[in-house]
Amino acid sequence: MTKNNHCCSVDKMIKSKEPLRAALRGTVCPCSPVMVSLWPMPLGSTSASPWWTCLTTQTPAATPANQYVLHTPALLAPYTTTLVYDWDSETQGWILGSFFYGYILTQIPGGYLARKYGAKWLLGLGILGTVVFTLLTPVAADLGAGYLIAVRVLEGIGEGVTFPAMHAMWAFWAPPMERSRLLTIAYTGAQLGTVVALPLSAQICFYLDWTWVFYIFGIVGIVWFILWALLVSNTPSTHPRITEQERLYITSSLNKELTLSGDHIPWGSILTSMPLWAIVVAHFSYNWTFYTLLTLLPTYMSDVLGFSIKENGALSALPYIGCGLLAVLGGQLADYLRENCFYRTVVVRKAFSLVGMIGPAVFIVAAGYTGCNYILAVAFLSISSSLGGIVASGFNINHLDIAPSYAGILLGITNSFATIPGMVGPVIARALTKNNTIEEWQTVFYISAGINLFGAVFYTVFGQGVVQPWAVHNPHSHGN
Repeated sequence: MTKNNHCCSVDKMIKSKEPLRAALRGTVCPCSPVMVSLWPMPLGSTSASPWWTCLTTQTPAATPANQYVLHTPALLAPYTTTLVYDWDSETQGWILGSFFYGYILTQIPGGYLARKYGAKWLLGLGILGTVVFTLLTPVAADLGAGYLIAVRVLEGIGEGVTFPAMHAMWAFWAPPMERSRLLTIAYTGAQLGTVVALPLSAQICFYLDWTWVFYIFGIVGIVWFILWALLVSNTPSTHPRITEQERLYITSSLNKELTLSGDHIPWGSILTSMPLWAIVVAHFSYNWTFYTLLTLLPTYMSDVLGFSIKENGALSALPYIGCGLLAVLGGQLADYLRENCFYRTVVVRKAFSLVGMIGPAVFIVAAGYTGCNYILAVAFLSISSSLGGIVASGFNINHLDIAPSYAGILLGITNSFATIPGMVGPVIARALTKNNTIEEWQTVFYISAGINLFGAVFYTVFGQGVVQPWAVHNPHSHGN
């Protein structure tokens, strides 16, 4: 028997003795990661965002007549029932997807400009631009949907240079045998930001006003930019505070891999490199599942599993805690295997990619068969996302293995393709879950798992772990 979209919601409220009217009038306000993140996603870039839910749904007033909507009187929201913006579903789709159209535009240019002019100011100013437009988002929303779409496209343009620039910078800073642990620690900021932002932005939206989500995180972004400008240097050679011993260690470990011979970029060799296309396919496949969970996990938890705003904010953060933890631990293990156990780089990258892609595929499918078993569903979805953190030591940093001098450009290429799932994946998933039945969600999970499995196999067959001949004038293969 097919269950309707409220089956778990109603069942959960019966078990918790909440009035059934809460299933119809309760408000769910899930949220999204902070704007600076790995596989970057600015605050409010998905339908999972609290500000978006507060904008396009009615919010319960704090009156005795509707206190049944909330768990306890102490959690009442101090604002009245309003529909802030009455946008139709098509307009909402354009607003929610507009970030990606700007984001995809600056991926490859970001990598090129970072190599040519240095990554520090490109990355810093890109984030600062995103911060400015984040602060302008409430004003744009008041002016109209068209203005909001334009602002979000501009946010994407600024955010798009972030990780190509970061990869370009790490090419000068990460010794080959320390890449896994250095990059995974740095990029864990994505998960940390998500863990903080999910419950915090839900609280801000619920107790204050949706605009404060943007103002508060915008201020945090400005503080970050000031620290970045004062503390960061493009290369070890220009850093004023590291010791000479450390400087020599880093530069000497990289001098056989880097080439800085003018502005020549071997575009033909880059675009015909099968190891690069192996990363492209893996990155695309992994991000399909990532963006599907990022945008729709809070919706699944609220509409199918029936979690409240408080539960949703906290439980939606669980996968990112596990993802960040496994990313860091995986980075330590990957470099240990390469340095102490003498495993070849290509073996480590492929092994970590397989675990980080097949593991999530298995558990995301399993989550679709938990029915209304909330504990098991949350556990499987959390394990699925957590295991995905292992790819941080797999294909995700393989650009630096095969072409460190062009790592920013390569990341721009792969991330351009990997952005496409963020544009179309959630749209397809929403089209398949019109009634929010468990059977519909099983189809979504099967598609994500199948794409993940294909990417894992393709990367295993064609991935490599050596510096490619076209990437350096005097080819050396460090670590193989």
